[in-house]
Amino acid sequence: MAIEIERKFLVTSEDYKKKAFKKTRILQGFLSTHKERTVRIRVKDDEGLITVKGISSQDGLSRFEWEKTITEQEAKLLLNLCEPIIIDKIRYEVKVGNHIFEIDEFLADNEGLVIAEVELKNEDEVFEKPHWLGQEVTGNVKYYNSQLSIKPFKMW
Repeated sequence: MAIEIERKFLVTSEDYKKKAFKKTRILQGFLSTHKERTVRIRVKDDEGLITVKGISSQDGLSRFEWEKTITEQEAKLLLNLCEPIIIDKIRYEVKVGNHIFEIDEFLADNEGLVIAEVELKNEDEVFEKPHWLGQEVTGNVKYYNSQLSIKPFKMW
């Protein structure tokens, strides 16, 4: 159990793909998208995960997160119980300075949306911003994966 501190940004070009050291296909669904808690099921390559997240801080920078590994089979079975829209995305990981950016290229109902996240040790931590980072969307609820499963990008 931990407090997750992260900042989110829109992405302005595909230049991150040239620097990516890892690429992962992710399917995820939500058993709960309540604003005070979300319960996420994820299949990440051949691994399953269940994650519980608490309500975000007022500025959207931090929130409680608990995650546990489950089998891929368990995760696929639980995806069948999730709310209707399953998030399908490709995650690229890029090292920039002392940080790793996770860039999610959304597919299916959220195709066209690309978001970069960087996890921080504290809310005031300074980090190098690559040239492909665009507008910051930290704390903007419509960019949360849980909300993209309710109102996908194609409906905006």
